[in-house]
Amino acid sequence: MSGADKEVTLLELPEPPPPGPGQLLVAVEAAGVGPWDQLLSDASWDVGLRPPAALGVEGAGTVLAVGAGVTGFATGDRVLAHEAPLPGGSGFWAERVLITAHHAAACPAGLDAVHAAALPVNGLTAVQALEKLDLSQGQRLLITNGGGATGALAIQLAAAKGIEVTATASAATAERLLGLGAIEVVDYHDPNWPAKASGGFDAALIIATGTADAALGLVRDGGRLCSLTSDAPAEERGITSWDLYVEPNAAQLLQLAERTAAGTLRLAPQPLPLSEGPAAYTQAVTGQARGKKIVLTPA
Repeated sequence: MSGADKEVTLLELPEPPPPGPGQLLVAVEAAGVGPWDQLLSDASWDVGLRPPAALGVEGAGTVLAVGAGVTGFATGDRVLAHEAPLPGGSGFWAERVLITAHHAAACPAGLDAVHAAALPVNGLTAVQALEKLDLSQGQRLLITNGGGATGALAIQLAAAKGIEVTATASAATAERLLGLGAIEVVDYHDPNWPAKASGGFDAALIIATGTADAALGLVRDGGRLCSLTSDAPAEERGITSWDLYVEPNAAQLLQLAERTAAGTLRLAPQPLPLSEGPAAYTQAVTGQARGKKIVLTPA
């Protein structure tokens, strides 16, 4: 499935090459879809795609072949991964993908492929953002777009550490987010939403485009702001402000997978057949997924 010319279409692609040193060849059982895939399709995010190629930088599947020097994985093992750059020049929206072994995490026995594939990019983004924000129990965090896949995971991870989370989201998702651990949900449809939030936050996590400046005004002096939308505002009042871009991390991914398998981290995947990839892509990049994480499956 190619998107190199901004048009995502179904294609017959050649098989990936055999795995080289440090690589795994994986039979894809499920692949995640997200708004970042638009960056791949228009080459804004260079992950090594060599068109014609499949999109997709996350997924889960079974190891078909192991390259030289790889330890810890064998043929038949189930794995999940976020991979960028893609060593085979093609992504997870395909039947097979070539990945770097040290970016892969073992998939726990209790975790199905759809939930595993829904986890890597959103989960790693949430973990890495919270690590950078470095909040402790009792501190207060504002998350914009708490109803999305990354926001929902960030709420759960923060709440588990005793961080008090206020999230912006639609009124329709408020009950779900409160159930995930948020202590307050502010309706972002209200143009005066910043005044409805209590302010004085120790940190803000920006997941909704265009909310960084308003959120900055709600962060206390000396606080922190982390933007996932590449629009971190200039630092002021001693507030540290930066943009964050997700990186592959197998150790973090394994912890996320184990928590999901144990039921302490909840996901809301929406599986679709790979044949519906173009429609899934459109839903993801136009914000029509409605908080659901779209996952493509080969069958």
